Amino acid sequence: MNFTFRRKRISGILTVLPAREQSFVDDMKNFNFPEARSLKLKEVMGYDKHRIVEPSVCVSDLVVFALKHLFEKELLLPDEFDALILVTQSPDYFMPPTSNVIQGRLNLKKDLFCVDINQGCAGFVIGLIQAFLLLEQESIRKVLVVNADVLSRKTSPKDRNSYPLIGDGASITVVERDTVDSVIHANLKMDGTRNNVLMIPAGGFRRPSSPETACLEDVGDNNLRAKDHLHMDGSAVFNFVQVEVPALIADLLQHTGSSIEQVDYFFCHQPNRFMLQKLADKMRIPHAKMPSNVVENFGNSSGVTIPTAIAFNLGDRLIQEKFKVCFAGFGVGLTWGAMLLDLGRVNFNSLIDYA
Repeated sequence: MNFTFRRKRISGILTVLPAREQSFVDDMKNFNFPEARSLKLKEVMGYDKHRIVEPSVCVSDLVVFALKHLFEKELLLPDEFDALILVTQSPDYFMPPTSNVIQGRLNLKKDLFCVDINQGCAGFVIGLIQAFLLLEQESIRKVLVVNADVLSRKTSPKDRNSYPLIGDGASITVVERDTVDSVIHANLKMDGTRNNVLMIPAGGFRRPSSPETACLEDVGDNNLRAKDHLHMDGSAVFNFVQVEVPALIADLLQHTGSSIEQVDYFFCHQPNRFMLQKLADKMRIPHAKMPSNVVENFGNSSGVTIPTAIAFNLGDRLIQEKFKVCFAGFGVGLTWGAMLLDLGRVNFNSLIDYA
């Protein structure tokens, strides 16, 4: 599905990551696996350290902290945005929506469109698409796209296939109308027939949590996890990314009459360094154009990885300069989407710690 938006822009990005940092060497102590092989995994996949929340921290805590920071710095006023889109797979509750919880905790205006979207790895692109659609309404002047997840709380520390790469975090992306005739293109695809490749099998109404679903099981090669934990078929995800994502980005570039050479940066969701570098090689994109340094420094925080990559790799440059960028998100669902736009001259682009 193709989308075209005119006169829309991103005017600010703030990423909030937990101050608590855990190293892969610390993670190794929980693995029933030879140390030498664990260190080889660290080298190949690009694991080093990741940011994870304390056990009691929820999505709304990260988001409220981020918004208070913007309000205190007067980078955003509480009454100047008309919609809050929260994209998360780890809500505070089944009900009410966590976006409403955030609205209530900050005592935001009642004339505010709040909505939760249950998406993950492609959630940044999906959130932006929804925001641009809302900006077609005259009554909506500015939209906050909020990506946030605390999936470390649903990942087994004894599962070396998932736990070392998982990180937590939140991002606030401010979207508004542009004063120039800018054009943004996007495309999006979904394949629910492969929904079991990335999932948490228990905890919903289909299979409620119970003492049985909380029991750790050896799922192969001495990896231990429960049905309540995140399950990822790593080989299936890798093959999905290598097959589907290059075609998606190629289609977007062809549709817009653009080339890889004309794009300054490809900011992709970051499952791990190995997967992104293989993706870049397959598409013949220089590694410098597709940063892959988020997981080794912060962990894979699902839809927050793209804003994290932007803040970490561009920082204040994005305030003064403008770049042609391609966003690409891919994963749980299975869902994959890409977006091509001019990004820059924003009001802020920063990364702060939640403590």
